[in-house]
Amino acid sequence: MESINTILGNLFSSIDTNVYDVLDDITFISSDIIHDSFFEKILGTSASNGILLISNALLFGFLIFYAIKYLFSHFTYFPIEKPHQFIIKSIIFGICINCSYFLIGQSLDIVSNITLAIRGIGEDLFHKNICFAQLIVEINNSKLLDISSDIFSLDGILKASLSVSLLNLVFTYSFRYVMLKIFILLTPFAILSLILENTSWFFKSWIRNLFSLLFIQIIVSLVLLILFSMNYSSNNLMIKFIYIGAIYALIKANSFARDFLGGVSTTFSQNVENFLKK
Repeated sequence: MESINTILGNLFSSIDTNVYDVLDDITFISSDIIHDSFFEKILGTSASNGILLISNALLFGFLIFYAIKYLFSHFTYFPIEKPHQFIIKSIIFGICINCSYFLIGQSLDIVSNITLAIRGIGEDLFHKNICFAQLIVEINNSKLLDISSDIFSLDGILKASLSVSLLNLVFTYSFRYVMLKIFILLTPFAILSLILENTSWFFKSWIRNLFSLLFIQIIVSLVLLILFSMNYSSNNLMIKFIYIGAIYALIKANSFARDFLGGVSTTFSQNVENFLKK
């Protein structure tokens, strides 16, 4: 029994030590996500390389498509957008396409600043850094879930449930991180889709999904603020269950954001379940 306690205790300690630091890195996103040397090569450093080159080529294709459509409209008498309106739109959106990564970077920083403001409130109130890494320090110092005596006690069961939930949380937010990068790459194409009315649906879908993913970190900041407002030194059962419930709320944050704004699901367990059903 003692050896089992030791092995599982070391396992849970390893999860606590490594997972919480990773969560801070993959949850709180800013424009730094763009400023990665390899990612910048994919995005394109100018209009003549990377994704920007493809989007500019598609812009030229849209111009040819409109010219052909305008030519045929004289024979079919089908109503079409006036040339000067289309040209003005093409110029404006063409500039936006080539500045798209600057624009998305500013949007990421706005959400990041809102997140930092919420966490800043907690830092002023509780004089602690509001993040996952500091949270585990608080939990360990208070010995909220003490499993040193018996892994099969209530604390042991809650600790095991917490560790599984944390791994689920890491997979969920890692998937969100990857999806955010994909939607950032799609920024020029989303702006390009606004040129034609029958492709503008792509921009609406893109922006809804993007801000749904970004909104998650605002929810996470609020949950962390609530977690840091609790007194873990009291070590009562209600605090333990609230803590587990808060971790579950972080897992379901994507569902809350999706119900509120719409968008893609990043819940790891749900995606695995849907995959196995196919």
